[in-house]
Amino acid sequence: MAQLSLARPRPATRHPGGERPRLRAVEARERIERAARATLLEHRVLMISVGGLCLLGLPVVLSASAYLDLQSGTSVWSLFAKQTAFLLLGLVVAFVGARIPPELLRRFHAILPIAALGLLGAVFMPGIGHNAGGSSRWIGAGPIQIQPSEFMKLAIVVFAADLLARRAKRKDQVKAVVVPLLQLVAVAGILIMKQPDLGSCIVIICIAFSLLYSAGLPARTLLISFAVIAVPGTALALDAAYRRNRLLSFLNPFAHANGTGYQVVQSLVTLGQGGLKGSGIGSSATTWGYLPNGHTDFIFAVIGGNLGILGTLAVICGFAAFTWAGFRVAQREKDPFTRYLAIGITSWIAVQAIINIGGVIDALPVTGIPLPFLSYGGSALVMALAGAGILTGIARRQAPARPPVPPRPAGPGERTPARRARRRPARPLAT
Repeated sequence: MAQLSLARPRPATRHPGGERPRLRAVEARERIERAARATLLEHRVLMISVGGLCLLGLPVVLSASAYLDLQSGTSVWSLFAKQTAFLLLGLVVAFVGARIPPELLRRFHAILPIAALGLLGAVFMPGIGHNAGGSSRWIGAGPIQIQPSEFMKLAIVVFAADLLARRAKRKDQVKAVVVPLLQLVAVAGILIMKQPDLGSCIVIICIAFSLLYSAGLPARTLLISFAVIAVPGTALALDAAYRRNRLLSFLNPFAHANGTGYQVVQSLVTLGQGGLKGSGIGSSATTWGYLPNGHTDFIFAVIGGNLGILGTLAVICGFAAFTWAGFRVAQREKDPFTRYLAIGITSWIAVQAIINIGGVIDALPVTGIPLPFLSYGGSALVMALAGAGILTGIARRQAPARPPVPPRPAGPGERTPARRARRRPARPLAT
């Protein structure tokens, strides 16, 4: 009768080609795949949100501008055709921006602000600057006109991202970071306010302070810096009589319904008439001239009148998705300059959307700033798409490479190619 052995079985010998290293490689690959899926999700959210907002803007611009074209004696498709051309140009710029490495863009951190300041100064030169509606915001002649304040937004983002990437860790942050950035913002703000363009000035200030906040500057430093900019800026903004009247109309627009509060009152009436689903594209009474600047500054109200609450919620969700994906891309980025670049672009689009929508619904004073991706205008649309293209390019480059998985080790009785080669007899050489 056989005796049973109570000895413990000897553990299998662990060697580099065993199962444990392979499991580790598989787990690492799964982690990388999860990160790649998250990066792909953010990239898709950016693409879908920007594309959806741009496609929504075209028919709404057509419905809001057809009556203006009829009044001017041109074709009802005139402004729509121009907006379509602007959109195609912006898509080309976005495609190029998505493929520009951030390292190459960083080389122009000093050239971009200087060029933008030169363009802002050229606005006031006779024969170069173009005046429309009491504002001198454009340069050029004929159909080719550029708004330099839109270009200045991207220049501020690139300059501040490079400055923070190089000097954010220094002990003298005020002298090394805050002073140079605020000097550029002050000079640009003065030139923009002289146009006048209060909305773009506010956006530039918000971009600068969002980047300073993301760099981890102390709250006391941020508050003092904000006071240095805000106090004289507010005094300069209220210096003009029409800005003071606009502020009073913001507090009670219906009390100034026949004057400075007319646009806001008509905007609120349009939003109220839209209801839940709206009256359809082109069916709202707003499209017949009851809402001034409906195709530019107040296009959000036109969307509310044509598509109702559902349309306005879709626009808000589009900007919220863009903001979420942009900050997620910045949070995932390891390179300091690229991270600050993503934060600046996301803050630029988000702040501009908030200011525009806030003015339309009477939550903020009206500043005359366009709604990104939706409002009519070449410079604003092209530069917003340029920033979105750079941001999507950053998201696309974050996808990690997948490491190879080691082959599974063969079992005791399994024949591997190496074992089959050892057992196979050698063939005699041909004579």
